[in-house]
Amino acid sequence: MQKDTLALQSYIQPGKRVHLVGIGGVSMRPLGLVLKGMGLTVTGSDMNSSVSTEELVAQGIPVAIGHRAENVEGADCVIRTAAVHNDNPEIAGARAAGIPVFERAQAWGVIMRAYRNAICVSGTHGKTTTTSMLAHILMAADWDPTVMIGGYLPLLHAGHRVGKGDTILLESCEYCDSFLNFFPSLAVVLNIDADHLDYFKDLQDVEKSFRQFAELSTHGILANGDDRNTVETLAGLNYVSFGFGTENRVRAVDASGDWRRFDVLCDGVPYCHLELPVYGHHNAVNALAAAGVAWMLGIPGQTVEKGLADFHGAGRRLEYKGSCNGADVYDDYAHHPNELEATIEAVRAMGYKRMILAFQPHTYTRTKALFDDFVKELRKPDVVVLAEIYAARERNTIGISSRDLMDRIPGSLYCATLPEVTARLKELARPGDVILTVGAGDIYRAGEALFR
Repeated sequence: MQKDTLALQSYIQPGKRVHLVGIGGVSMRPLGLVLKGMGLTVTGSDMNSSVSTEELVAQGIPVAIGHRAENVEGADCVIRTAAVHNDNPEIAGARAAGIPVFERAQAWGVIMRAYRNAICVSGTHGKTTTTSMLAHILMAADWDPTVMIGGYLPLLHAGHRVGKGDTILLESCEYCDSFLNFFPSLAVVLNIDADHLDYFKDLQDVEKSFRQFAELSTHGILANGDDRNTVETLAGLNYVSFGFGTENRVRAVDASGDWRRFDVLCDGVPYCHLELPVYGHHNAVNALAAAGVAWMLGIPGQTVEKGLADFHGAGRRLEYKGSCNGADVYDDYAHHPNELEATIEAVRAMGYKRMILAFQPHTYTRTKALFDDFVKELRKPDVVVLAEIYAARERNTIGISSRDLMDRIPGSLYCATLPEVTARLKELARPGDVILTVGAGDIYRAGEALFR
């Protein structure tokens, strides 16, 4: 795939015009801004106007709302998000006009070739948080990095930044094998699970993709030595392992009960002591991975301590939103059973009397493939409110609904619309409760509406 990516190199040049289809997306928007900063003429389109598209327009990038073939006229090349397929009118129009079409990941692959350090953070879970933690560390080290995160980081007031240093840091997603277009100098593998089964056939197919990604790295691999799937996937490769197990080269010791305080040893030598503002075992693992990367890059342990002491979470990662009727409201992006488990465990440690969880499943294929695991995790909170499945890129050809989950979760409540979710949460809320809006779709709107 890297060979195809290199074909894009001649188009990522000052003076060229590039058109981005789906430019309002979380990694397309920063891509547009980075390309504009490199001297290209950038235009784009999206199905709906949003805060993201408005920001792009304010930065001098024209954005057409709606997809039409005429939008690509005059472009030297077209770059699309993974959710845009060949039947899109702009893709069809570009092909008919002989305009080359490339993938978003290919563009990021071309961009990262200009940097000495290209740190690519992969994993089924934890990518956004770990990349955000690393951004804090690199900023504390005054490395002036270029950063691309699939979410919002308060430190950056965005999900990206364009630096002048020789380091680029990217969240690297496996969906559609996107990260195989990258050129990592340091590849991070946080964990591997069966997910995105609308694209991958099974877990073995996912593992094959992650191994290929790790093999692309030119100067090192950091991988989770406590994750069985990761260890099996990378068998035979030379990598630095991290985790809580004693056999790991980067490991945590003397952890507190809430996982927020622990020491980090690297090759058995004390490296740093972490005091994290965020809860949960999963965040301790993410922080350990970030510390491992910093150690491999030669960053002092004191800088890691400073950077992570200021990390209070990324957007939609157990993000505090406010209070309603005396209940605290948080929002979280968890959309896989293992992510749900981690979020629920972290919130339990926060000491609330009652946990009310409003969950919006993300995609029909994921809901069906992991149905029993979702049921297992959603039986844990005190009250569960189920929003209808968020379709994202899919159509419901399966005939599945959140009602099917409700039938398996005693006492759970089903709401067909987000306003119904908001109304139900307001009725339930009382002092001492924590309310969680959880999912990768637009469930956060139901929580935000509690404060209007």
